[in-house]
Amino acid sequence: MPTRDRAPVGAPCWVDLMTSDAEGARTFYGELLGWEAEDPAPEFGGYFNFTRDGVRVAGAMANDPASGMPDVWSVYLATDDARKTVDAAVSHGGQTIVPAADVGDLGTMAVVSDPGGAAIGMWQPGLHRGFGLVAEPGAPSWFELYTRDYATAVDFYRDVFRWDAHTMGDTPEFRYTTLGEGESSAAGIMDASGFLPEGVPAHWVVYFGTPDTDAALERLTALGGAVITGAEDTPYGRMATVADPTGARFKLVAGR
Repeated sequence: MPTRDRAPVGAPCWVDLMTSDAEGARTFYGELLGWEAEDPAPEFGGYFNFTRDGVRVAGAMANDPASGMPDVWSVYLATDDARKTVDAAVSHGGQTIVPAADVGDLGTMAVVSDPGGAAIGMWQPGLHRGFGLVAEPGAPSWFELYTRDYATAVDFYRDVFRWDAHTMGDTPEFRYTTLGEGESSAAGIMDASGFLPEGVPAHWVVYFGTPDTDAALERLTALGGAVITGAEDTPYGRMATVADPTGARFKLVAGR
């Protein structure tokens, strides 16, 4: 599998899981996606990395039950200056959730919300360059924002994260913008105003690659996960929406 040393500025570069069952997550994702888990890092609150074939693909941390937060997958976009990007996010209608902070010599991270309320992380790489595999089985394969404020979101990611934005569709039935174009596209923004259920906030979704979506769904349910939306064929691969045993949602895709 080809590895990637560094993500372009603005592109997704890392994903991590906040989970109420870290040990269970090690087993579940190991069996489902072929991942191995590094030892937790006590100096970083027990945070640990998942690897595939020795290459880092994702991270995980414990979710404190007292936080009241659901278990969730988060997406991080690459930046060359996290502090300036946080300032830009705030000046363009976003809010700071986690201020920019150095993570040892690994890099600098922050989390903001965009004007539509979706949380998005950012990572300024140091020694930790982010995931080294992308768009491969067992690796992050696609990243998508569901938002009710589509036009504002497109402007925000263009202005704050310097997206090279390309419109794929602009009709009431399908409004979609990508970072990059064609095979070089790296993420998307979906106008979800017509289908996001009431009470569900705007949010980012991560897709993980699999060689066979239907076989992966069988394995997932045997491991205690749940199928939210069954497998369906699309122009971009066979996709399904699922949740792990503690409720953290993600998508599976084969053939992208």
